[in-house]
Amino acid sequence: MKKKALSILLAGTMVLSMTACGESTGADTASDTAESTAAESTEEAAEETTEATEETADAATEAAPQDAIRLLNGKPEIDSQLQELAAKYKEETGNEVTIETIGGDTSAGDELKKMFQADNMPDIFVIEANQAATWDGMLADLSGEQWTEDTDFELVDDAMGTIGFPYTVEATALAYNADILEAAGVDPSTLTSPDAWQTAVETLDSKKDELGLTAVFGWCAEPANLGWSSGTHVFGQYLDAGLAQDDTTYLDLLNDGGQIDEERMANFAKFIGMMNEYSDPDLLVDGTYDNQVAGFAAGKYAFVTQGNWINATVTASSDYTGFAMGFAPYAFEDGIDTIIAGPPSYWTVYSEGKVDAAKAFLQWVSEDSAQDILVNKAGLISPFNDCSYAAADPFYASIKSYMDAGKTSGWHTMLKKDGLQNVTCQVFADYAMGKLDADSFVTTMAQVISSYYAN
Repeated sequence: MKKKALSILLAGTMVLSMTACGESTGADTASDTAESTAAESTEEAAEETTEATEETADAATEAAPQDAIRLLNGKPEIDSQLQELAAKYKEETGNEVTIETIGGDTSAGDELKKMFQADNMPDIFVIEANQAATWDGMLADLSGEQWTEDTDFELVDDAMGTIGFPYTVEATALAYNADILEAAGVDPSTLTSPDAWQTAVETLDSKKDELGLTAVFGWCAEPANLGWSSGTHVFGQYLDAGLAQDDTTYLDLLNDGGQIDEERMANFAKFIGMMNEYSDPDLLVDGTYDNQVAGFAAGKYAFVTQGNWINATVTASSDYTGFAMGFAPYAFEDGIDTIIAGPPSYWTVYSEGKVDAAKAFLQWVSEDSAQDILVNKAGLISPFNDCSYAAADPFYASIKSYMDAGKTSGWHTMLKKDGLQNVTCQVFADYAMGKLDADSFVTTMAQVISSYYAN
């Protein structure tokens, strides 16, 4: 330490000044001895004082707050809970996190581009998995962080390492009204084959009046405003339904020049055809997301093609009667018994930002205080194995049962070529409108995907 070196140098100078005399007599020797002893005492005292000062300074440095960091959030529905999270972090650690939320008509991806151009990047920001390549070389590697040992949902890139922190798990399959299925005598756990589905759907359809149903399915293939649903989430079932969490067979085929497995796609087309046939015709082609979710909340549909993100809207509806909810798989082939579950997006750390402070915050988020807020107040499903909190999400019990049984498939639809949903959604719409049959759905899907990847 510079201060310690300076104090030793000064003490040594004192000794030299006190002993730089000529030949000594006995009295001089005694005097020199006394002076030497005094100098040594002075030096020791100086060193002790300096060391104590340094220890105090080091302790103060350790206790001092880190630089404030910024986090860009892409889920406006949990902004208030993240603000509370930031306040709790400051309370417990003295460190500050500023939450900047993007939502509504502005996507986080678009905002990030503006921030980058303005040299105003946040330290932590949200991305979807297929956007990772956009930030190649600009994301900190989080490999080896303690939280990675407590989750199976981190985002790992072959070249960049562990780059994504999972802050929640979402699931999507066919959401169902458990009370309606029970009243009709349909056991959702048996819906693991096309034949089982066909039987269940016919049973529900035959009892629509007594069950108060408008239709068996609340399925909307309208492409302009719900293309994200059909082109991303429903199409994602073709990619992943029935597969292990890390199985990317059909994604790899897709990303290899836009290829599809025609037999699997044909089976998928038949299943979608059944949904078209037994869906509310007023919703199928011209409906909206609000219509779809409101109809489910009111008990008009036994199934809807959404994920657990609809839970807050459903339970807040004045028409909601408190029915239990769950998920059934898109079993378009025999034996499909999984739902798609995983992070819809991730928090990443900007490599040119305050990396250490950001890492410290993410570790804290994986622990008890933060998980309490995210699960119990934001209603998120924790991706961390050690989390003891059960989400208030009415889909939680169903999702957790699939997770515990190892029956979740990966969310690989987010790794297809960005923008593909804008063309596949139109194929779903044309099929719903009767412009295509099952066979031409397959050939058209193959053509538009191949063309999109080629261009």
